[in-house]
Amino acid sequence: MIRLSAFADEISADLDEQITVLHQENIRFLELRGVWNTNVLDLTDQQVHRIKEALSTQDIKVSAIGSPIGKVPINSSFAHHLERFNHAIELAHVFQTPYIRIFSFYPPTAATNRAERAHNSDPLQWRDEVISRLKELAARARAANITLLHENEKDIYGDTIARCVDLLQSVNDAHFQAILDPANFIQCGQIPYPEGYQAIQPWLRYIHVKDARPDGSVVAAGEGAARWPDLLLRLRPHLFRHASQSVQQMLKNIGWQYS
Repeated sequence: MIRLSAFADEISADLDEQITVLHQENIRFLELRGVWNTNVLDLTDQQVHRIKEALSTQDIKVSAIGSPIGKVPINSSFAHHLERFNHAIELAHVFQTPYIRIFSFYPPTAATNRAERAHNSDPLQWRDEVISRLKELAARARAANITLLHENEKDIYGDTIARCVDLLQSVNDAHFQAILDPANFIQCGQIPYPEGYQAIQPWLRYIHVKDARPDGSVVAAGEGAARWPDLLLRLRPHLFRHASQSVQQMLKNIGWQYS
């Protein structure tokens, strides 16, 4: 089932306002990333309980935990990061979502000389450590019946099409899958459609409805270089067969007759 979800913290930091706007837009899912200007992994138990109760009362479900896991330098403490990751798994279970959004680490920090800086600027020099860490995360996710979704964020290891495919093939785990973020690919000099879509399609579970101009400036979907009309046409048969009510309404709004 294809569902329309939203990063509701981009609406407002306030939970009630998030829910109000989601209802106004006929969206019944959110990717839980932050509330009250607090990252999802830093919410207190009391705040988590309050969010869960409010979402349940308003019939809003969580599509994924929008965690910052992997959005740290590759030479940062992995033990500490694993503690954060284990908490992300706990939250996924609390909010009854099968997905956690993750990243594939920034370059090492604290280079003190030109040789170290040159080493750190070459992703292949820290690739093995990225793969090792992601395999550990995927194993823990598999044990918890959770699927990790890798986002192609700018400046992490997996920010190009080729390195995304490298990660997905190397980790080789059904619990490590892909997000397609067209705007992020454009900002990295990549072509999100058709090249990006076709390359990661075997692992694709999520698509961010984002766009950017060739200069990297973010614009509304359809106004940039992501070729959203072509991508939607590519997805159209699957959308029509498996779309949720909110996606059906979105398609009608752009002039497609749903049948």
